[in-house]
Formats: sequence, structure tokens, C-alpha cells
Amino acid sequence: MRAVWALGFAAFLLAASPGVHLFATLAYAVLAALVIASLVDFWRMPRRIAVHRLAAPHFALRRPAELRYRIDNASSIPLRVGFVESPMRTLDFGESEITAGVPANAAIEVDARALPVARGSDAFSRLYVWYESALPGLVRRRLMLDAPEQTRVYPDLSAVERYGSLTVRNRLIEAGLRRMRMRGAGTEFESLRDYGEGDAFRSIDWKATARRGKVMVVQREVERSQDVVILLDCGRLMTARIGDQRKLDYAVTAALSLASIASLASDRVGVVAFARDILIARSPRSTQASLRALSEALCDVEPRFEEPDYASAFGYVRSHLHRRSLVVLFTDVIDPVAQATVLGELSTLARRHVVLCVFMNDAAVQSTLAAAPATVDDVYRLDVALGLAQERKLAARTLERTGVLVIDAPAAKLSVAAIDEYLRIKAAALI
Repeated sequence: MRAVWALGFAAFLLAASPGVHLFATLAYAVLAALVIASLVDFWRMPRRIAVHRLAAPHFALRRPAELRYRIDNASSIPLRVGFVESPMRTLDFGESEITAGVPANAAIEVDARALPVARGSDAFSRLYVWYESALPGLVRRRLMLDAPEQTRVYPDLSAVERYGSLTVRNRLIEAGLRRMRMRGAGTEFESLRDYGEGDAFRSIDWKATARRGKVMVVQREVERSQDVVILLDCGRLMTARIGDQRKLDYAVTAALSLASIASLASDRVGVVAFARDILIARSPRSTQASLRALSEALCDVEPRFEEPDYASAFGYVRSHLHRRSLVVLFTDVIDPVAQATVLGELSTLARRHVVLCVFMNDAAVQSTLAAAPATVDDVYRLDVALGLAQERKLAARTLERTGVLVIDAPAAKLSVAAIDEYLRIKAAALI
């Protein structure tokens, strides 16, 4: 502040005054001018100023977002304004202070960047604001403005944005993911054509026959929409972090990405999130409203530091799925005790359904395996990494022998890997 510089100059003059008496007189004059100018500045400044947070944008985990604010200056003097947001669990505001100059009797809008660092519901609370006159700026006022606003940070569905383009929509339809055309008994009208040898008598469309003067038959198509059930492990193993996100964050993002693409292909999507207890259970639905409800529910799910009850979760799925479906399990099976239960449950489920088990490998383990050890500590790390990698390979081979499909992909590529495998399953008509 300018007042601090003025006080420093006056202090310097007073320190030098024993040798030069003129400095003391000059110092007192500077102090008197400072006091008078500060009183005038204080009197001219407005008592309050308005800072409004405009509508918060859609927040996606780890994707930078722009916040917009409006500053209203109803006074007759230009002001310098600065403010900070109250700390939040889900957002990192980066630069702690936003500053701007606001002309007299005017309003401006300013932008600030925020980085979502955690999923779930949260709330903005207060703005801590200061302001001072642009000239001379000797006095600064501070105030707290209550600006409560509920917000949520959603998983990053950028993979869906890539797959959801018009080109891929056409690819999905052409590949037959919405429905596969099949001659014979169908449920939905597809087209009319001339009667041919071998056509069933019941397929004749008598109205079309009367209109055209020749025998016409209806060709129908068989609906190929299927049930997709996503099992989401929210237990102890999913609390670990890979980079700047927890394993469950990656799994939730991949699960919602897969659900969005399956909905695009007219499949019905359900979810079961579980730890020791079943946390969320949604039966398969194909409407956009159900997909939004699914997104809202998974947005707030958090991992729990407890052993998941796989038997209960798989038992729930078996009791609610009455026809062949695609079951996708997002987990991380490293613990040998947990492996035995999961392998047994998945092999049983695979006898009736198509089961896809999705693991996420740790980039730290892969980088350790790829690097040549240079020290004794590196050798120990390599030994641990080899053991973990061997356990994962053994689990994957055991699952594949029982008919379970397995994905073991880096966490950052989990969404794309899950979507690609889903498209392959649909294109191959495995369900």
C-alpha cells in the first residue's frame, strides 16, 4: 500500500534528522499530509461493494474450469478490488487472490480458473473481499460476503465426448449395436417387400397387399437391446491413489463412460456399488432420466477402508438378472485372500452371463519393471513389482480359463479400454 511507503519515507527522514534538522521538519510534514490524505480517502470510499459469483459451470474431475464474477462499483471513484474464495474440498483455486480495477459507477466481470480435485457434492460459502481507491489508495477496506451455492464435481467423461460424435453414432448403428436385423419372428417393423417362396403366411400384410394389388409381406427386425450391469468395488483396495486420483475415481469415470455409450446403443444399464454392504443398487434402465440418476448416484460414492463382500454383491446380481446379460466388474484384485472369492464368484456367474472383469494397473509398477535397477533399493522395488505383476497375470489367466473376459489397462486409459471392449462384445454378438 502507498501508506506503507509514505510511512517508511517518514521513518527514514526521522532517522536522518539528528544530522540534518530539516529532515525532521520534512518528516512531520509527510506524516501530516499522510494523515490528512488518509482521512479524505477514507471519507470518499464507499462503505460496501458488491461482488457476485455468477452461475457455476459444470465441474468435471481434473478438468480446469472457469469461474466468473461480477464486481459492481456504485461509487463516484475508481476502485481496486481483490477477493478470494473460501477453501473447498473439491476445488483448487490456484492463485489465492483475484484482483481487478473497476471504473467509477461501473460493473465488470472477471474470470478465475479452478481445478476440481475431488468428486462429489460441495458448497461455495464466503468471499473475502478488499478494496481501495485507485488513487491515492491509502486506506483499504475489508469485508466478508456470504455467497452460498451448492455445487458438484462429476467424473471426467471426455472419453464419451470422443465416442459420442456423429461419426461414432453412425458406426454404432451400422454395426448393429442398436438392433440386429434378422429374418423371422421379430417385434419391430422394418420394411415391406414382395412375397417370396418360403415366407410365412402370417407375415402377409393384407392392407398393403390390397393397396398395391400384389402380395406384400412385412419384414421385421429383432430388438437386440441387452442388459448391462456394472459392479463397482468400493472397498479397501480402491482407496489407493494412482497419481493424483484414487483408484475408485478412475473406476467411476470408466463406469459412467461405459454406461453412456451403452445407453447410446439402446442397452439398459444398471449398477451395483458395494463395499461391506451394498451402497447403490439400480436395476437396468435405458432412459436418459435413469442415466442421469445413475450419474448423480455415482458422483457421491466414496471408497471405504473395509473389506468388500463380493459374495453378497454377486448374489444380488444373480437374483435380479433373469436373462443373459453383460456384467462388468471394476475392481483391483491384488490381495490373494480376496482373489479366491472373486475368482469363484466370477466363474459361477460366467456360466450364464458375459462377464468382463476390469483391472487397472499402476503406472509406478510398470515403470519399475521397465527400468534397469541401479541401486540395492531399486532391486528391492523391482522384486516387489515383479511379485505384484505375477499375481495379476495369474489372476487374469485363471479368470480367462473360466470364460471371464479380462481388461488390465493403465488407470488413465481405463475408460477407453472399457468402451473398446464393450464395442467388441456387441459387434461379436456375444450377448
